[in-house]
Amino acid sequence: MAKTAAEPEIRGVRRLPSAWMTVWLTLVWVLLWGEFTWGNVVNGVLIALFVSYVMPLPRVASRTTVRPLAVAHLVLCFLWDTLMGAISVAIVVFRKDPPEAAIIRVQLRSASDTVLATTAGMVTLVPGSVVVEAHRLTGAIYLHVFDVHGSDPEGEIEAMRRTVLKQEERIMRAFSVTEDLIEAGYQPGWRMSGSHS
Repeated sequence: MAKTAAEPEIRGVRRLPSAWMTVWLTLVWVLLWGEFTWGNVVNGVLIALFVSYVMPLPRVASRTTVRPLAVAHLVLCFLWDTLMGAISVAIVVFRKDPPEAAIIRVQLRSASDTVLATTAGMVTLVPGSVVVEAHRLTGAIYLHVFDVHGSDPEGEIEAMRRTVLKQEERIMRAFSVTEDLIEAGYQPGWRMSGSHS
């Protein structure tokens, strides 16, 4: 009976907020306010701790690693893609011809839900493209492309597919373990493969 009486107490124990989640939520809070002040940082930390304790996320079984050179490559390429995407959208806005949008399907190579979600999120953040649907079971995402206007629309669609796959590979090389890279058909390490770089 003593064991049974102790069970509710064990179930009722809340785990401590994750340090990474606290940092992430604090960063989001500061970005939402649009101003870096110590008041915003302190308030962000307090709110992050409160949210993490009251509404903890379930633990996700995932195998990850961090390769600093690959992370730097991922960040630089993402910033470049964002800049080029913004310029492309601006060109379309000032062009006389209306944009010709398309929805394309991209089959990702990773079986990880985390990679799928991260790839979809980062692709959506680049101006000119929005992920409208992601299929967890098939590992495919459906992407709305703002404009495929040009002499070779099919070529532009294929180029967009390659862009998404390169983004996925950069994410995997930054955070996926060697076994997952091999399973997806990539050579281990932080360097991009020749066919997708």
